[in-house]
Amino acid sequence: MFKKIIHDLAQLADPEQAEVLRGFFKTGPGQYGEGDVFRGIKVPVLRQIVKKYPGLPLADAEKLLHAPHHEDRMLGLLFLVAAFEKGGPELRRRIYRLYLANTRFINNWDLVDATAPHIVGAYLFDRNRAPLRRLALSGLLWERRIAIVATFYCIRRGQFEDTLELAAMLLDDKHDLIHKAVGWMLREVGKRDREAEEIFLRVHCSRMPRTMLRYAIERFPREKRQLYLGGLSAARQRKAVLS
Repeated sequence: MFKKIIHDLAQLADPEQAEVLRGFFKTGPGQYGEGDVFRGIKVPVLRQIVKKYPGLPLADAEKLLHAPHHEDRMLGLLFLVAAFEKGGPELRRRIYRLYLANTRFINNWDLVDATAPHIVGAYLFDRNRAPLRRLALSGLLWERRIAIVATFYCIRRGQFEDTLELAAMLLDDKHDLIHKAVGWMLREVGKRDREAEEIFLRVHCSRMPRTMLRYAIERFPREKRQLYLGGLSAARQRKAVLS
């Protein structure tokens, strides 16, 4: 089965699309995706491969995750997500542990965003979520992004505490990809509970990186966006609370 999958990937390769993706995912020297290589295959096509080969052994999914091509790693992760969603408690535990043992290969934002909520967030939802704090303190960019994006699973189920705690932990992070992820998750909180998001913003907006703040307030009315971008003086804070 594994050899058939690799054959399919080779047949689906599109060199022109691969060139576009190399630029989009910042693969140049010193960029976050430096050295990554692409086949030029879009995610919906990869999802069709997952459907074509149900029941792929975890060992083969892990082989894909260790592959040099970006799409191969994405495919391996999508196989893990599919297996996790259908699996029982023991299989889910194995997949969760495999995922966290291989974070160095989950090494771009799309790989994280497509999988962290469905594996890490889902596994920890009814368990102690201390692993999220450990990931948020990691020196590895992708583990920090996994931590905050994994909470999307909780956000969708009306639980925001972990997102807000991790967002506070990551306020001083230096990487733009963390700023974007935190702002995105705060925005998702706000879609469901605007007051919960604004309580966080009123405390932290003057300290938040600009990109993080802009992502967080993207859906706010223009006047309120300007208040937060201005750092919210004490008087303005009171006005924002009442508006």
